[in-house]
Amino acid sequence: MTGIITSGEKRLVLVSGRAHPELAADVARCLDIELLPTTAYDFANGEIYVRFNESVRGSDVFVLQSHTTPINQWLMEQLLMVDALKRGSAKRITVVAPFYPYARQDKKHRGREPISARLVADLFKTAGADRLLSIDLHAAQSQGFFDGPVDHLWAMPILTDYVRSRIDTGNAAMVSPDAGRIRVAEQWAARLGGVPLAFVHKTRDITRPNQAVANRVVGDVKGKTAVLVDDLIDTGGTISEAVKVVLAAGASDVIVAATHGVLSDPAAQRLSESGAREVIVTDTLPIPPEKRFPQLTVLPIAPLLGRAIREVFDDGSVTSLFDGNA
Repeated sequence: MTGIITSGEKRLVLVSGRAHPELAADVARCLDIELLPTTAYDFANGEIYVRFNESVRGSDVFVLQSHTTPINQWLMEQLLMVDALKRGSAKRITVVAPFYPYARQDKKHRGREPISARLVADLFKTAGADRLLSIDLHAAQSQGFFDGPVDHLWAMPILTDYVRSRIDTGNAAMVSPDAGRIRVAEQWAARLGGVPLAFVHKTRDITRPNQAVANRVVGDVKGKTAVLVDDLIDTGGTISEAVKVVLAAGASDVIVAATHGVLSDPAAQRLSESGAREVIVTDTLPIPPEKRFPQLTVLPIAPLLGRAIREVFDDGSVTSLFDGNA
């Protein structure tokens, strides 16, 4: 027989950018490994330098980065890390982007606009990524932008388990903040035991970012605990207005749940004054002290990321983590 046969073991390596080191450390603990030592710094003109301090040759590498503010810096840093891994002969490179950058720009609303989410996928592929792993994409069909496997994780089980402990499911209503999220609200309602469904009718001016007007509630929320769910909260304007509309429609109180707490100013003030009893997010993005407020609850996402990374590394089933629905 010609050639050489080897029976070497696979090696899982986790590397992290500088955007959210606490999350990276938590994921490493869940995997019972250490992060790969990395040198990363900025030059005086803003250019980024990265280098891995150990060999990655032949490794299965997962590159974790949380795309918080300033999002362009952290995106560029992750692209450079992927390129460095490719040139360092890593066997497989998986981009782990819990909050996918530019996810809301997934289609053209008007002429002469970019489809930025597609461009980001192309950048990851060109840099050398073999696979993407993200949580609660703004639109599930964005998975088709990347030419390769995409693992789309759900934070729903984590959020629904917590919310179930905070409400009386016999006197609750599931509320979508707009008509476009009704499918997600239906899935939440089923997980909460079949609670009734409602949605907030809203209008948005596509020429003005981060602005929407909540008009009225379609469905019965009177006397119930309303659970408002969305994929992300940015400036908090949409969700705060939805809370006020739901309370005006007769809800006894409101709980807000979202996967990604972007919480750009003035989100903290808006949410704290909205009348919501509790606002629940995960730590896919770092939430510094100045963005926190008394009603905010932050749930850990590292256990989910750790399990998914392990399934990918072991060539297992990520879908099995979500009852076959992911």
